[in-house]
Amino acid sequence: MSIATARTAGNDTTILSRSGSRPKRHYGTHIFLVAMAVMWLVPLGWALFTALRPVASTNEHGYFSVAGDFNFDNFVQAWTQGGFATYFWNSVIITVPAVLLTLFLASLMAFAVSRVNWKFNITLLIMFTAGNLLPPQVLAAPLFEMAKHLEVPYSFSDSGNLLNTYIVVIAIHVAFQMGFCTFVLSNYMKALSPDLTEAALVDGAGIWRQYREIIMPLCRPAFAALGTLEVIFIYNDYFWPLLFIQSGNRLPITTAINNLQGQFLSNYNLLAAGAVITVIPTLVIYLLLQRQFVAGLTLGSSKG
Repeated sequence: MSIATARTAGNDTTILSRSGSRPKRHYGTHIFLVAMAVMWLVPLGWALFTALRPVASTNEHGYFSVAGDFNFDNFVQAWTQGGFATYFWNSVIITVPAVLLTLFLASLMAFAVSRVNWKFNITLLIMFTAGNLLPPQVLAAPLFEMAKHLEVPYSFSDSGNLLNTYIVVIAIHVAFQMGFCTFVLSNYMKALSPDLTEAALVDGAGIWRQYREIIMPLCRPAFAALGTLEVIFIYNDYFWPLLFIQSGNRLPITTAINNLQGQFLSNYNLLAAGAVITVIPTLVIYLLLQRQFVAGLTLGSSKG
């Protein structure tokens, strides 16, 4: 065999091996993901489309048409008529402390059960995880009675108890969200190398310093992912504020849509505008933390 023939055969073999190592195209997976994305986006797109149309155009041409005018009048009317500025501020007062307290307390518990060897770490982790299996609404009646009969100074609450206060709603959210956050953070912390804290311990770092200066900075992707999820969960909650807060000017933004309901007729274009307004804050938070959110979800996916 000549040298030229050998080179040609070698090149053909290289090309064949390269072509054989091409990744397979998963058309079925792509089609499924596109279909799921469309299913999720169609309701949001339809709500935005309805919110941009005046009710007169909808009544004249019908919902399934593109004829008529398009403007932002429904958004302006929903914001003013529904009192969204006040309700949005109420949501901020409830959501921000609840998320910060949940992440802080869950990080302490996760550090204790994952990075510290003691007798009841696994037992406590199981208890926190098992608490997520109980539907929170089952405890609605006893929690309401507890808040009703727990007396507090009138300087703290105008009702003399915990009802009609932001504190009780924040406490409920923290209590029910801590189990999920503890479970996620403990698994995240277990994936960190034990050499980090062992080396710090040799250098004389105590438990609090290990937690504050070593573990917490490494958990930023997990905090970003959990923070995004917790903001969405707590911000969108409708049940607990409606149960514990009886004063209309203290309710969160999820209940403001009720102010857009007519006594005899409902303007669905106006309701759609109000629903779109309530979605905007969570969408902005997700877009701002998107990179950290994805990094927190995919961490460890390449380990094997």
